[in-house]
Amino acid sequence: MGPQLFTVRTIDLQTGLERYYQRFYINVDREKFDRWLLSMVPGSVDRRLGAVFKSLERTGQGFKITLLQDEKRLEEQARAVIGADGAFSMVRRIAFPGLPLPKKYIAVQEWFKSERVLPYLTDFYCWTIPKEGCLIVGAALALDNQVAHRFELLKERLRHYGFKLGSCVKREGSFLLRPEKLYHINPGSDGVGLLGEAAGWISPSSAEGISYALRSAMLCSRSLEEGTEGFAGRYSRYTGQMRRNIFIKNLKSPFMYSPALRKMVMRSGLLSMDVQPPHSLL
Repeated sequence: MGPQLFTVRTIDLQTGLERYYQRFYINVDREKFDRWLLSMVPGSVDRRLGAVFKSLERTGQGFKITLLQDEKRLEEQARAVIGADGAFSMVRRIAFPGLPLPKKYIAVQEWFKSERVLPYLTDFYCWTIPKEGCLIVGAALALDNQVAHRFELLKERLRHYGFKLGSCVKREGSFLLRPEKLYHINPGSDGVGLLGEAAGWISPSSAEGISYALRSAMLCSRSLEEGTEGFAGRYSRYTGQMRRNIFIKNLKSPFMYSPALRKMVMRSGLLSMDVQPPHSLL
């Protein structure tokens, strides 16, 4: 969906510094994209759409999974379990109760009608994403009782930078993880694999997660091609490059979120590009 985005406008709200950085993103309708992915599941695979995962128990032959659908209790047997259930993953909490979790945030975003959508995107701590006549404003906020207040403050600050926020048409929220240490990442073991944010696969610098979700799914699938026996260990080995990527992103984070370092980098203009203000292009 439009518009497609090739430039990130980065604003330091504390100092007022602004820079533009070239990036290449694909702007999509996530619901339609997810439905398209689901449509490629072979017809021979049983699907329980709309079911709620309730519990997971180890048995002598593997696992017993309990689901709730239309107020009916369903039980499934499995030799292997893959959890792709996001930051608040019940599969991770049930299967690995003693392992540490990444730092948690609340991600809040609102959709606003906008007659003049600016063609750029900002990322982490807060972001704006234009989508077909709407502008999404979002933020990753610490878990406390000030989430709503700080989100309103953010919108007010953005208005000072020329963001025209019309009527709010939709509001969304979810948990968001930030793996600050490599031990926060848990791809799984003993017959249980974790994908995407359930495992902690998410950028600690930009909070981008879809590429990690798709990559981890591909590597887990590769590990299962050799059978369910020992697949989790193979999957963990295959994700070595992803771990290194997360490690590098954590090295980058201080230069984005330490005020003094961020100010130094933005003043230097390192890796930034010159862009004419959008109003001069109309």
